[in-house]
Amino acid sequence: MTNFRNAVVLSTALIFGMTGATFAQETATETETAVEAEAQAVETPTEGADAGAAEGNPTGLSLGEEAEQELAAGQLYIKEKVGDWEMRCVKVDGEGEEPCQMYQLMDDGAGSPVAEVSMFRLKDGGKAKAGATIVVPLETSLPQQLSITVDGGKARRYPYSFCNQVGCFARIGLTAEDVASFKRGNTATMTIVPALAQEQKVELTLSLTGFTAAYDKVSVVEP
Repeated sequence: MTNFRNAVVLSTALIFGMTGATFAQETATETETAVEAEAQAVETPTEGADAGAAEGNPTGLSLGEEAEQELAAGQLYIKEKVGDWEMRCVKVDGEGEEPCQMYQLMDDGAGSPVAEVSMFRLKDGGKAKAGATIVVPLETSLPQQLSITVDGGKARRYPYSFCNQVGCFARIGLTAEDVASFKRGNTATMTIVPALAQEQKVELTLSLTGFTAAYDKVSVVEP
């Protein structure tokens, strides 16, 4: 009887021992398989995951790509840059022509923006062949007006039209001679006077690099 119980215990132990060994072996196999699969996934990126893997990205991790921006009708955007001028256009529905102006931001020489100019051509504008909107900071002395010279030539003065929370605006007309001087010139200097320091003058440099090419691209508008 004792021998029978011993045999049963031994048999049971062998069964559980074999089952445990089998389970442990299966678990180890599954773990190794999962590790190998993960390693293979890192070493072998999926198709299209990263086209730059051979260009300094050996991990195979996707670095993404630039998404195209969807523009709504009426939205302002920069179409291109011509010299030191930006071509700013308004998106339109369909295949219609987009109105564009040439634009430049002027700084104080240290990188801080101070004023901006937008320019366009005029259709049947009489003596004014082109127009420009110039925005200067608030607290600019309005009676002193805005003066413009091209390459150190004779200055022309223009009044300010109005001011709002953005700044003070001068809406000026350019004659054929003015446009020609801008095309020939290298730089234009715009001079403004601070209201609180009228003994001082602030001179801003407007680059004329690319002016002719940009001017030929701007839209012709009704005066």
